[in-house]
Amino acid sequence: MLASILAASLAFGASVVAQSSTVLCVAGQCLQGYSNTTLGATLSASGISTDVLLLPGQYTSSTNPQLLNELLTSSSATLSPSPGFANSTANTSVTLPLTVQLQPGIATYPKALYSGEGSYISLSQNTSTSLSNTESLALSGNVWAEVTAGSSHVILWNSIPDVSQLPAGVSGSLSLVKVESSTCSPPCSGSGVCTASGTCSCPSGFSGSSCEQCASGHYGPSCLPCPSGCTSCDDGISGSGRCLSTTVTNPPSSCNCINGQCGSNGQCSCLPGWTSASNGTQCAACATGYFLDSSGNCEICQLGCSQCADGSGDCITCKSGYTQDANDRTKCDAASQTTSGGTTCPDGSYSNGTSCEPCATECQTCTGSTSNNCVICASGTYSLNGSCVQTNSVGVCQGSSLIANNNKHECDTCGPKCTSCQIPNFNVASTTNQAQCTGCLPGYVLYQGNCIESCPSGTFLSPTDNLTCTACSSSCSTCSGSASYCLTCANNMLASNGQCVSSCPSNAFSSSGACVACHPDCATCSGSAFNQCTSCNQTLPVLTNGRCLATCSQNQYFDATSSTCQSCDSSCSSCSGSGPSNCLACSSSSQVLRGGSCVAANCSSGTNIVPGLGACLSELVLVPSSTGGSAALPSISGLSSPVSTTTRQSLSWWEILLMTLGCAFIFMAFLWCWRRRARKKRAKATAAFASAKALDQKTNWRQRLLGLFRHSPNPPPPDNEEIALWKLRAAEEAHHDRELEKLIGAYEYSRAGSSRCPSPLPSLHDRKSHGACDYDSHRLSRESLYSQVTGMPRNGPEPRQPVKSNPLTSRFSTTTIASSVCKKPNVLRRELTPRKPPPTDAEAYATSVREATDEIGSYWVTPVNTGGSRNPFRQ
Repeated sequence: MLASILAASLAFGASVVAQSSTVLCVAGQCLQGYSNTTLGATLSASGISTDVLLLPGQYTSSTNPQLLNELLTSSSATLSPSPGFANSTANTSVTLPLTVQLQPGIATYPKALYSGEGSYISLSQNTSTSLSNTESLALSGNVWAEVTAGSSHVILWNSIPDVSQLPAGVSGSLSLVKVESSTCSPPCSGSGVCTASGTCSCPSGFSGSSCEQCASGHYGPSCLPCPSGCTSCDDGISGSGRCLSTTVTNPPSSCNCINGQCGSNGQCSCLPGWTSASNGTQCAACATGYFLDSSGNCEICQLGCSQCADGSGDCITCKSGYTQDANDRTKCDAASQTTSGGTTCPDGSYSNGTSCEPCATECQTCTGSTSNNCVICASGTYSLNGSCVQTNSVGVCQGSSLIANNNKHECDTCGPKCTSCQIPNFNVASTTNQAQCTGCLPGYVLYQGNCIESCPSGTFLSPTDNLTCTACSSSCSTCSGSASYCLTCANNMLASNGQCVSSCPSNAFSSSGACVACHPDCATCSGSAFNQCTSCNQTLPVLTNGRCLATCSQNQYFDATSSTCQSCDSSCSSCSGSGPSNCLACSSSSQVLRGGSCVAANCSSGTNIVPGLGACLSELVLVPSSTGGSAALPSISGLSSPVSTTTRQSLSWWEILLMTLGCAFIFMAFLWCWRRRARKKRAKATAAFASAKALDQKTNWRQRLLGLFRHSPNPPPPDNEEIALWKLRAAEEAHHDRELEKLIGAYEYSRAGSSRCPSPLPSLHDRKSHGACDYDSHRLSRESLYSQVTGMPRNGPEPRQPVKSNPLTSRFSTTTIASSVCKKPNVLRRELTPRKPPPTDAEAYATSVREATDEIGSYWVTPVNTGGSRNPFRQ
């Protein structure tokens, strides 16, 4: 083992001597040296002279070292992946976080340590591939590969950096059998391939979620299509593929036809006696002169009958010169041939009026001299469309497909669905029930002289003409394709692959008198399903819950002696056998595989084992020794220095809580100070107001003592609703009075020049004459109270026109005449204008000495023949 390791190291060193230095990186570490490793993706950027090879892993914006970080965060960074690490080999831009990983499948390399030009095999390429020139291979996550080494089958779950380090029984020339994902549950059948999405990819012809069965129209372990020309066959994964029904060319249904043949032009040609039905279906009703019998065939009516009833055949309408037979309603008899002298002519003659003349030689009975006048044709000939025709040796009428009917003396139709028929050994004693079909409509088969839909049990459709049903051999109850290929057997025998046997072979089980093959995954079984296996074959050796699988779990191996899965040694993450010397990969991240055993890695240059590759980073890169006399590597800036970043420490929850409480306290303090200042300003303004109004009288000790000990009086009881409304009304009236006082106070002016003075004349309005109230005294158009008392005119401007005399509606009464000012009289007067009382002596004297004034309203403009005024203030 040591010699092989040294040889590999020397070969690797010799191959990189003439190369320029390379930088290989994993997340957190880069190593400069010489390497032939091509696995991963090459990262480059403009402005940075050094390219690096990224090994599988995840890279972020904070990944060390500085050189790698600058390349990752560069806006011009591009990535050149190796085969299997991207969908294409074209350069792609970098998006962080960047994950470098192998696509689902396997990558193979011609040299150890993933060196040389690699090739990628995806999961869909599930074919056997030789790995004879492969010295290392890389597997993606959740993927396993089945390889063969001689007669051994081995399942690989991890990447192999050096095939020569596999166990002794596995190393050598390898061949890849299949590559599958391990994410499918349940696992795929032997024909399916588990994809990375967790679903089974089925080959052509297979179906089912696990590719466990054949699609319709496919048969056998490989799910081959049924033979050409078959509409159905013995399909299914256990089927034989024998043709059960053939393809029908131009069936009657293709042209809406029932009892006829479809031509190439899509037209239907009806069998004799058939015509189109009233609903448009072609060849679905009996033609005129034919009736439908109990077998479904249209028979010809009796001689002399032009129309007869279906079922019974009774004549409905007789031809001219015929009358219905009194004893047999299906017949119509011809009129008797009688001479003018009353003589009845015998058979074979007819009456020419005066005598009887012989019929034509073609006629047995007739009504005239020509053969077209035959009623019954001569022996050996039969009536067909008004003529007498002969038949051949099998009773077929000349020039037609009809057969001779000795009872009706005419040519009749064949049986139902028959295109042609015959009567073997035909003679004058033959009957139509001896007729045998020789041809059938498309879609029908010929059995015992009749046309039927399918061959009955015990017969098979002859492959020579695809028409005739032939009997099976005596050993078969049912057969297919040939008389000796049995589907079921007689005498309690079992049919197995067409032969009758006493017991089924090991890879089949008995069902309904036949041996049914097991599912291809099974060696032996109890049923046809893929989960009914009782033992497994070598390709799928692991039996689990009735399933035959290719592999045990990752940390197990298949023991051929016990046919069970056994656990690997604790040092192995996967293995090919028992013990620590049959490891395929190591469970410890500090160990590597050497000759099938896991040993300490002892990585140099401060490196570790690259996750998923099973090799140290220092093994992939040859770093020249400083004491070996070799040329020193060129210095690269930032190769080992960490990323210098200033990170902001996130606050703890209690720090955020303290900051929030502090801000809330400062806000409350500011609010308290603002309210305190506002109170002081308000108190200062109140003190100034009290000082100006002499309200700030100091109270003595007695007043303070009384204020301290006296109690507040009991609150008065609440008023009832009536008192509350009365108070509200009183308040409103008081408010009205106060407003009126303010208005009256404005009328302080000299009476000089006033054009207004109290008039001793009665009012023009009837309300003043009632004495109930002086309504106009409260109007602005009248003299103010001050003018009436002092006699001085008001100071305010006089109205430009008289104010509307109609009073406003009162707020405190239901009346419309200022009830809040005027007191309604106790008795309503009937007169609209009251009688003027006689003046007293004092009034008469005052009137005589008073200076005459214009009566109110006398100075108004009086309309003359112009209609009434529309001024609202002069109503």
